[in-house]
Amino acid sequence: MAAHSSSLDASRDDERVPDGHVPDGHVPDGSARLLCSVEGMWCTSCALAIEHRLGRLPGVSRAGVDYLSATLLVEGAPEAVTPERVGAALGRLGYRLCDLEAAPDARQRLDRESRALAGRLLAAAVFGMWTMLASLLIYAGALPEPRLERVLAWVSGAFALPVVTLAAWPFYRAAWRTLRAGRPGMDALVSLGVMGALAVSLWLLWRGSAEVYFDTAVMLVLLLLAGRWVETLARYRGLRALEGLAPLPAQACRLDAGGEEARVPVAEVAAGERLRVARGETLALDGELLDAAARLDLALLTGESRPRTLTRGARLSAGCRNLGAPFTLRVTAGVGERRLDGLYRQVQALQAGKGELRRLAERFAAWLSPAALALALVTLVMLLLAGVAPEEAAVRALSVLVVACPCAVGLAVPLASLAGTARALEAGVVFRAPAALELAGQVRAVAFDKTGTLTRGALRLAALRPAPGVAEHDLLALAARAEWGSEHPLGLAIRAAAAEAGIDPGEAPAGLVEHPGQGREARDADGTRFCIGAPGWLAERVAAPAQGEAVPPWASEVALARDGQWLGTLWLEDAPEPTAAASLAVLRQRGLALALISGDRPALVRRLGRRLGLPPAACYGGRSPEAKRHLVAALPGPVLFVGDGINDAPALAAAAVGVATGQASAAARDAATIQLLGQGVQGVAAAITIARATRRVMRQNLTLSALYNALALGLAAWMVIPPQVAVLAMVASSLSVVANAARLAAASAAPPGLPHRPGPPARLR
Repeated sequence: MAAHSSSLDASRDDERVPDGHVPDGHVPDGSARLLCSVEGMWCTSCALAIEHRLGRLPGVSRAGVDYLSATLLVEGAPEAVTPERVGAALGRLGYRLCDLEAAPDARQRLDRESRALAGRLLAAAVFGMWTMLASLLIYAGALPEPRLERVLAWVSGAFALPVVTLAAWPFYRAAWRTLRAGRPGMDALVSLGVMGALAVSLWLLWRGSAEVYFDTAVMLVLLLLAGRWVETLARYRGLRALEGLAPLPAQACRLDAGGEEARVPVAEVAAGERLRVARGETLALDGELLDAAARLDLALLTGESRPRTLTRGARLSAGCRNLGAPFTLRVTAGVGERRLDGLYRQVQALQAGKGELRRLAERFAAWLSPAALALALVTLVMLLLAGVAPEEAAVRALSVLVVACPCAVGLAVPLASLAGTARALEAGVVFRAPAALELAGQVRAVAFDKTGTLTRGALRLAALRPAPGVAEHDLLALAARAEWGSEHPLGLAIRAAAAEAGIDPGEAPAGLVEHPGQGREARDADGTRFCIGAPGWLAERVAAPAQGEAVPPWASEVALARDGQWLGTLWLEDAPEPTAAASLAVLRQRGLALALISGDRPALVRRLGRRLGLPPAACYGGRSPEAKRHLVAALPGPVLFVGDGINDAPALAAAAVGVATGQASAAARDAATIQLLGQGVQGVAAAITIARATRRVMRQNLTLSALYNALALGLAAWMVIPPQVAVLAMVASSLSVVANAARLAAASAAPPGLPHRPGPPARLR
């Protein structure tokens, strides 16, 4: 990306939105998006019922609910997608809409749910133990008289009563809510199974038989509650990863108009106000640096181990730590609008979105419940017609109901998605779209931008070539002024060189115009105009001098003009990013086609390609943003493209999976579906590794749950399976899905051949 661009105007964080509304480059024009939290959900059936009801509201084009994170995502017409309208629809079902939970609030909610679940589980275990003991004595024939067996059967039912009423109450409530929504699911089957076991037991008691099935109802409730407990542990892991995105100070030092300092809650600080950041203090809000320079530790945000020196006008993100002298910051984003807040919303929106495999699982679960109920009724009728005793027919129909509970199907993909997302966050990778988590595991080609992507982006000024009559000091000072606020590596290097020379660029220019992939124009209040960027682009606007000294093959060239007069050129040099060669080697080992596409000079691009092991045919230099997009589209798909500048935005959008690096511009982040939190491209290999593993676990879980339900339903319909065995089989299938997803979460995040990131990235550990 030597063809110079910068992104001050584009650096406004387009992820910042008011309460709950989240932008997305893929949302159609004129549509609105609402991202909130939902209270009152008990299981995945609740989430599917909410989706079903909201999806039928006029004006709503898409509704997605993630039970594991309690997140709701709704898209549609602006007048339809409002908190009031959506909240009213949820209220009629018995759920409550609330503002999007911050990570600490979500943890507190999960703690409350865990305590309530533990209480129900304890009650079910204490009372159910006596029910199971009584049933065991009856089955073993340990009592001397049938009359005592009948008495013990009534005792078994008495102890089962608290379990099937108080402990099982959330199942009944969820069943009623999902039934009202027109989408009954697992809870409806569980409720029917429990009530069926009770009904069969009472009928057998009335007929004088002691072979009751109160223990079946107790086992169903007890084991399902235990499964929910294990599921809660899996949710905790994903929540810890999310919570690590936003551990920021609660107070900041605000400066008033007279320069007086006061410690205030960060929630009271608005955009435009000034903050004083002390040595060792972590930035609580995003802002613009007002002092000449600041030395910052970015490890909390990006995992970058080396401190960086940023100059006046640089955009700073909350989460950085001041290592140098105190400095002043002008706030550009308050609480809820910071970059970290945007990343947190994106991760939650990912969980509420639906990928291909998740939609497949939910369609399967949707028809499984009515199919199981129909099969249970058919089994009952056919057995009665075949002359089977009513007691045996009822028990076998009950087994069909119990064994078909679609717990495993409902958890198969969401748990794998949550585990994969948590693992990615630990590796410094944020998946911003559900499709990205699945598509990244299918990519066949990976294309990279150059400057700031495969190179460090921390360029240094190597030489100044002023025009006749222009001093080197003046050339550097004017170039730094023209690059005010630039996020591009070339602009950052020029401003850093000016700071080292003791040059103050002064106040921000009155106007800036970006030319992606080429350069920028700046205008002072007195009308003076500057143009800085690629020499070829500048030569089209001003009279360029005759070709002078040849540019070395290792250098990038930036030219400067003022009011139509060519002032000179600056040469900057860069080095490959330290982990780039190892990352590309890992990708080659996996059979992926690699390409380097840059706006920089072809000779420089090929030289870098050789150092990284790329053949000349895979290195494309001198490409405009439009040419980058066409090249990405021509590669064997699906294609993953990695970039960092606004000139990369078209290619990022054209790729099946777009990846923005840790220091990417806002335009690049907005166009990408994956955001890397750290420096370099090590996260690309990690993202592909994690996506492949997640997709593999999703397919394994779906296959396991589908095979289980097909086999279990067939066996329960055609042979005698005790309801107790059916309960154990159903719970075992759910636990196998949870265990498989937990195996994914426990796997190492670093791909083979690459070291782990130094230290805890983004405070995720």
